[in-house]
Amino acid sequence: MRTFDLAPLYRSAIGFDRLAQLLNDAQRNDTPSYPPYNIELVSDDQYRIVMALAGFSREEIDITFERDSLTVVGRKQKDATERTYLHRGIAARDFEQRFQLANHVKVTGASFDNGMLTIELVREIPEALKPRKIVINGGENVTALEQRAAA
Repeated sequence: MRTFDLAPLYRSAIGFDRLAQLLNDAQRNDTPSYPPYNIELVSDDQYRIVMALAGFSREEIDITFERDSLTVVGRKQKDATERTYLHRGIAARDFEQRFQLANHVKVTGASFDNGMLTIELVREIPEALKPRKIVINGGENVTALEQRAAA
């Protein structure tokens, strides 16, 4: 895989350092694959993260949402029973999974059912940041154009 040097972006782009850092992180190949998860697009502004957490209980899972970062941490309690495995296919080990969220994406809820953790997200764009129509004032040309458009 080719790697790209993003240093020129840091020198000439002001205020985009977070974007450059995200690009840098994305090209690294050390993305954790445990636990497995899906990211679903529910509607235009709604998302869902579903994580498979076999062997975990609600008390062993911690979800933290801070500004633009969602962190899911699982700390498995030590089992007092000593076991001898012939095959161990269920990896019930501790984990920490981080998700970078876009601006204005908020966590609206979470549920845990049958070993599946579901986290609901929604993008809420503030009214001040939504596109708005600008009315052009003044001059006879504007009035003539408005009259033609109304006809």
